[in-house]
Amino acid sequence: MSCSSNTDENRQKALGRIEESAKNGAHIVCLQELFLTPYFCQREDPDYFDLAEPIPGPSTREIGKLAKAHKITVIASLFERRAAGVYHNTVVIIGENGEIAGKYRKMHIPDDPGYYEKYYFTPGDLGFKAVDTPCGKVGPLICWDQWYPEAARLTALQGAHILCYPTAIGWHPREKSMYGSEQLSAWRTIQRSHAIANGVYAAAVNRVGHEMPSGDGDGIEFWGSSFICDPFGVIIAEAPCDKETILYAEIDVMRVENVRRHWPFLRDRRTDAYQGISERILDNSI
Repeated sequence: MSCSSNTDENRQKALGRIEESAKNGAHIVCLQELFLTPYFCQREDPDYFDLAEPIPGPSTREIGKLAKAHKITVIASLFERRAAGVYHNTVVIIGENGEIAGKYRKMHIPDDPGYYEKYYFTPGDLGFKAVDTPCGKVGPLICWDQWYPEAARLTALQGAHILCYPTAIGWHPREKSMYGSEQLSAWRTIQRSHAIANGVYAAAVNRVGHEMPSGDGDGIEFWGSSFICDPFGVIIAEAPCDKETILYAEIDVMRVENVRRHWPFLRDRRTDAYQGISERILDNSI
């Protein structure tokens, strides 16, 4: 969905979309990254810390009421105020009973032009998780995490059937004509590769619309294009790049089982030979 500068308006829109999804048969609903606000990380402004809220807090309570009323699981990305001076980019998984079933704090924090997240977010300290739901295990990750195979792998190893990536990614308008198509292609490809390498479903839930920061800058044209792919990387649902959309797809946990039987990548991992993976870089120059 697109976001305005009115937090209450964004909240009501999201709650309406959750309810619409549930009425159309959804059992698991995933919202985009930081769905309550515009993408404020385009600039560094200490006043934006006022947008954060505690977890549990007002948003989890309202979403919890809907989750309980419709017996659904909701994956929601929030700007978490943990303590004065300590804030996180956090996903909560709210279960069918309306209570928080799990929480994940974004581990990989970018710091690029227009994406000044290190100013706002403390890196996650809860590790990678897979959370039980009545429809299978959900592995929550967030945006920049989606470029890291280690994050997908460690989440899948905990039994996740689907990796869910609430996302806020788009084009810098001046770069779109030159780099736009290859950037979008790389974004699709890396997440499909996580699905294939781990034998899981993957869902990328991106925002849409052109958001301008207050002050200088061209803003970001969020490219939408949310999609869900199966454990073989086949895209089974995809949104357009330029309008709000609710995607629906069926997740079959037996598909995970069957793909892994024929492509047993997890079985054939050489865990005895991966010691260097925890190093920043391997220096073999000596």
